[in-house]
Amino acid sequence: MVKVFEVTKDADEALLLRIADLLMGQMEHIGPRDAHLQVLNTIKLAIENDSQAFIYVAEKDGLIVGAAFFNIGISIEKGGHYLWLNDLFVHKEHRNQGIAKKILLKIIYWAEQQEIKGIELETGINNEATKSLYNSLGFYDIISKRYGFRF
Repeated sequence: MVKVFEVTKDADEALLLRIADLLMGQMEHIGPRDAHLQVLNTIKLAIENDSQAFIYVAEKDGLIVGAAFFNIGISIEKGGHYLWLNDLFVHKEHRNQGIAKKILLKIIYWAEQQEIKGIELETGINNEATKSLYNSLGFYDIISKRYGFRF
């Protein structure tokens, strides 16, 4: 059975390390392999009391098999708070089991309870499986080009 829960400031170091280990699987494709400390520090920053970042994880048989990392922002267009889903990752050995959907449904429920006005995210244009998941839950395409700047 898969259990999805929010990671809070009370989480022990062992759990945080397990989450960082999982997220390193995503970093293989988007960042350096030596980023483990950066991932762990970001997790710790996200669960601080005054943070507007949140982490939800999926646990199956004692293993952390999926995680979502998101932030709350304020949008003039939406007329209030919105949720930006930074990352959604499921370990490759646990994909196609409904884990990502279960995490997303938990986040959607949380967002509704918090009176969040909308959820936005970004995915690869060729990632058909992920796009299908998002569309099945009512997400829709937004035509835009995202830009970034790094210090």
